[in-house]
Amino acid sequence: MSDIIRRDPRAEWIARNRLHPLHAAMQPAQHSWMGPNGVIRKNPHGIGFIGPNGIKRIDRSGAQQGGATKRSAAVEVQLPLHQVPAPAFYISVVPDMVGGRLSSHDRDLLGLAHQLAGKDGAVLAVVFGEHKESAFASAGVDRLLVLEGEEFSGYAPEQRVQGLRAVDNQFSPRHWLLPDSRTGGGELGRRFAAALGERPATRVWQVKDQACIGRAGAGLQDLARPLARLILAAAECAEPVSETRHEALPVELSTAVARSLSRIEDLGAVAVDPAAIPMAEAEFIFSGGNGVKDWGLFHRTAEALGATEGASRVAVDDGFMARDRQVGASGTWVTARVYVAVGISGAIQHLQGIGACDKVVAINLDPGCDMIKRADLSVIGESAEILQALIAAVEAYRNDAKRDAA
Repeated sequence: MSDIIRRDPRAEWIARNRLHPLHAAMQPAQHSWMGPNGVIRKNPHGIGFIGPNGIKRIDRSGAQQGGATKRSAAVEVQLPLHQVPAPAFYISVVPDMVGGRLSSHDRDLLGLAHQLAGKDGAVLAVVFGEHKESAFASAGVDRLLVLEGEEFSGYAPEQRVQGLRAVDNQFSPRHWLLPDSRTGGGELGRRFAAALGERPATRVWQVKDQACIGRAGAGLQDLARPLARLILAAAECAEPVSETRHEALPVELSTAVARSLSRIEDLGAVAVDPAAIPMAEAEFIFSGGNGVKDWGLFHRTAEALGATEGASRVAVDDGFMARDRQVGASGTWVTARVYVAVGISGAIQHLQGIGACDKVVAINLDPGCDMIKRADLSVIGESAEILQALIAAVEAYRNDAKRDAA
């Protein structure tokens, strides 16, 4: 009998068809890949992944998009503590902190800051107003400066520039890093550069050999220039910190921040209909699937929460939701900060579409479905009862807030 290697045409077809339910199982484990900006990205959740410091990494998320690994099998690894008792210099980072938390763009920026800081420098994070972030240490913050006060709340770019100038006078950072984003960092960075008289390096996606490489020519060309003191960095500019935990020691300004004569009056946030927000830009998505039996109750719950509605492919095919509301690889890839999946079992193409969401909440009757494995928070039970209780809780919270305001 000859040892002939025979091809399996069906298996090859499944491996090419990303919409097939068995597509993910036919793919080899991917430990690194190149991001859209040319930066090699690594998968820190790969089982058996060894970091650059020789630390064994494990899958803390339980299962990777419906895999068989159980959350209970994960073993916590104590990361080494990175300390800088007497920094020779500072690398200052001003994260966007959208929603009061570090975004993936902010974490990439902190990773770039540590590249510039080396062993002798410290990363100083400057945060405006109250925040909800508790993971500054794991994100790579050595020193944390929080500028509190009503003058920094809302849209106050002029006053924030005054605060950054006070930080610059006291700490004299070697470099300033801000995200070149549409959520505030891009504008604040350019205003701050004008105030300092510095020429910023913009849309920077890589720093190496004392040079900044940024996008130019409508994103089709790379522009290299000497390392600037003020850098506005793009997403995926560097690997986020994942191999060490940091002190995140609080520091304060020695002098008060000068008040600016603001020419801008913030009238508050403008109310926006969640249904008018494009799915790809929505930060809070309330999505329904085959397990939703009362769609009227589903719509009322989404309205009470102020969330943008989404749906699985099954719900769209059955006519309960419009086609532009479909989430997944065959619909819209979403990047919501909170994604609530009601009655969605978690087909592989749906899990691919929500892969970039920060927090996933699953409401389902089946505790063994793939969406439950993917979720950060799971609620097991009948969706109608849970949604009714959720509406009651939201109404009670708002009534209490009204009484407190009165």
